[in-house]
Amino acid sequence: MTPSSYSALPNQRVTAANGIAYAYRDSGPADGDDTGVPLVLLQHFRGNLDNWDPALIDALTPARRVITFDNTGVGGSSGMTPNTVEQMAYDAIAFVEALDLGGQVDVLGFSLGSFVAQQIALTRPALVRRLVLASSAPQGAAGMHGWAPEVIGAIGEPETSPEDYLSVFFTPSPAGLQAGGQAARRIYGARSADRDAPTSWATRQAQYDAVCTWGIPDHTKLQRLGALTMPVFVANGDSDPMILPHYSHLLAGLIPRARVKIYPDAAHGFLFQHHTEFAADVDAFLGGPR
Repeated sequence: MTPSSYSALPNQRVTAANGIAYAYRDSGPADGDDTGVPLVLLQHFRGNLDNWDPALIDALTPARRVITFDNTGVGGSSGMTPNTVEQMAYDAIAFVEALDLGGQVDVLGFSLGSFVAQQIALTRPALVRRLVLASSAPQGAAGMHGWAPEVIGAIGEPETSPEDYLSVFFTPSPAGLQAGGQAARRIYGARSADRDAPTSWATRQAQYDAVCTWGIPDHTKLQRLGALTMPVFVANGDSDPMILPHYSHLLAGLIPRARVKIYPDAAHGFLFQHHTEFAADVDAFLGGPR
């Protein structure tokens, strides 16, 4: 753990205009230069600040300022977790505005966070310069009304275990099991002091309500994505049991300026398993031509 590592960043709080005190971690300006566009990360279902893989954040930070946060009611943030993606997006916008980040941000949303990221980009398009959607699906896509029983059974119970987490986030292949073990040690073991508050059962219930509502089949909702004009990078693992990779192709096909990449022998946690490659891909995307 080094002073620049995500594992060593302090928990901070900022109160937004909506009255919510948001918990966040901020890598600070890269090399002391605050002129670049910050990258704001949106977390997965039931995740808090400590559920990001430090290896991924550390791989992203040399090139830019990276900010993670707990949305309303999640982890160390105040308030009650909303049960719609739309309200989560408004709350995330309030957080970004409270930090006064200079007008535009890049956004990386993971899983549920990727739903929120889409809604932010649709609601406040001038705020988002570029968009990264990891393990994502469009609103209204057929087959997304709730997760498969074995998935929600593994990660949706009141008490979950590292083994449950690994079964959804990593493949059962030797490479997947090895990557999962390494990621689990980084996520659960790299930081022992000043850890974030755990997410509550109320947060779990509200977030899953939001996921299920997002997944109600509605072909007309798919057309919304044609309004996104910023560059978008869509990514997933080839064996994600939670959000199947064909949704990544559907999503990219609906967004005018999207590109898609599927990572091999990887599940929902592909961005942790392939953290070096994924961070390099994100860096190239964010720094690429407009």
